[in-house]
Amino acid sequence: MRVITGTARGRRLKELPGLDTRPTTDKVKESIFNIIQFDIEGRKVLDLFGGSGQLTVEALSRGAASAVTVDLNPAAVKVIRENVALCGFTDRARVVGSDARAFLAGCREKFDLVFLDPPYAGPLLTESLETIAAIDIVSENGIIVCESALDKELPELPEPYEKGREYRYGKIKVTLYRRKA
Repeated sequence: MRVITGTARGRRLKELPGLDTRPTTDKVKESIFNIIQFDIEGRKVLDLFGGSGQLTVEALSRGAASAVTVDLNPAAVKVIRENVALCGFTDRARVVGSDARAFLAGCREKFDLVFLDPPYAGPLLTESLETIAAIDIVSENGIIVCESALDKELPELPEPYEKGREYRYGKIKVTLYRRKA
């Protein structure tokens, strides 16, 4: 797993051992960042299910102003901190060891770009989307990027959120939501 481009291009990132965490494949990660390439620089990022932190690191490498990465697993938090430090982004990244629901319940800040890549089984993705819309933590013209199983049906969100295009990569689906101004 490597950083694709930007200031940390080519850096090899640490991964979590075992099968508990499913990292985003290089193909899907590259596709996501090609889709949002003009919406990264200078933006504030939230990676709600951090895993190894690779989406956070890629966004910071490509010029995001700052990032908050959340993960409940202490081993994941350790790996995320190591990857952020390895790439020299400790001054722009905050790593939070917390349950995603608890983080959202206490969240009082706005983000321009939100990554949601929870475990595919279970309700976490839908719950997170609905909570994000309810507490309105995405800035005007902000983007939510969701990674899910291909057969996962994602909800429509209330105004000013708008479900956008879906991209398919084998058994993986990437869905974008935008918050209108």
